[in-house]
Amino acid sequence: MPSPNPIPPLPGRGTAINPPNRFEHLHLEPDPDCPPEERPHPRTRFLDDASETLLTRNDSPDLPFAYGLNPYRGCEHGCAYCFARPTHEYLGFSSGLDFETNIMVKKRAPELLRKELAKPKWMAESISMSGITDCYQPCERQFKLTRACLEVCAEFRQPISIITKNALVTRDLDVLRELNRWSATSVYISITTLDTDLAGKLEPRASRPTARLQAIRELTAAGIPVGVMVAPVIPGLTDHEMPAILQAAAAAGARFGSYILLRLPHTVKELFVQWLEDHAAGKKDRVVDRVRSMRGGKLYQSDWGSRLRGEGIFAEQLGELFQVSARRAGLNKTRSNLSNAHFLRPGGKQLDLF
Repeated sequence: MPSPNPIPPLPGRGTAINPPNRFEHLHLEPDPDCPPEERPHPRTRFLDDASETLLTRNDSPDLPFAYGLNPYRGCEHGCAYCFARPTHEYLGFSSGLDFETNIMVKKRAPELLRKELAKPKWMAESISMSGITDCYQPCERQFKLTRACLEVCAEFRQPISIITKNALVTRDLDVLRELNRWSATSVYISITTLDTDLAGKLEPRASRPTARLQAIRELTAAGIPVGVMVAPVIPGLTDHEMPAILQAAAAAGARFGSYILLRLPHTVKELFVQWLEDHAAGKKDRVVDRVRSMRGGKLYQSDWGSRLRGEGIFAEQLGELFQVSARRAGLNKTRSNLSNAHFLRPGGKQLDLF
């Protein structure tokens, strides 16, 4: 819930607060008597991540992939609603401002990926990049780890799908074309709203909606299979935009579409309700009430099968709206099936020879 002494919003940040880490006993609070203009504006820090493995496996029945790849932990995009924020608590940080200002960088990601793809037990199952934080967040311009991982995948002809809300993905059209020669890649562009002003407040450091639609056009022109992910759908705030988003994406060349309902695990509830208080106070009660009606009276339920779509009459209506809108836009007439038939192990041997 909103803080009793809320900190004024920070320009270019999704949140100005750092809620307590649920795993830590100590918590720092800013001095409430310090005038806002005297508070230092937090700078983004990039920290080395010492992970020894890169691919993560999930057994969730409602996800279309079993393996995820995340070159970064934390995300500069600073989306106020990001369901991944609580993952930063495992690192000793807060899910609030820390999540978007303390970015863990896996500088060994390409090396680790090569090692894992070369293992005899690896069966070239499709990988999703990224399942948690955005692989094309702004620091990718500096570190180029996503591109390097794609180059490793192209060398192995390893199938990999991408989901991003950053137009930077078009920088790597050359590598994506090479992967697509072997039916080994697809890209989903995530669009929450077509309202540029709202997007700037919700997703302060992500590409604006017009840039994402342009990315769809460029990817399509390059022959890359492209989809649109309407995510998250925020009831009472952005749900009415679903038909327009799907239509705009289809007009830009998208062939597939999907959606995910707003997810507010752990402290993301507090962060997002505070964001509503700061930026959409007149709609706060409506949004909160509608979310509760789709989450069994709570702000979030993590049950498989309902966590991505919700439950109840409003969730059913949202699902029907998506189906009708996607059909009218001409989406999902075919499936985006990636192939591992051309996967090459070191030495040039294909998967089916093992």
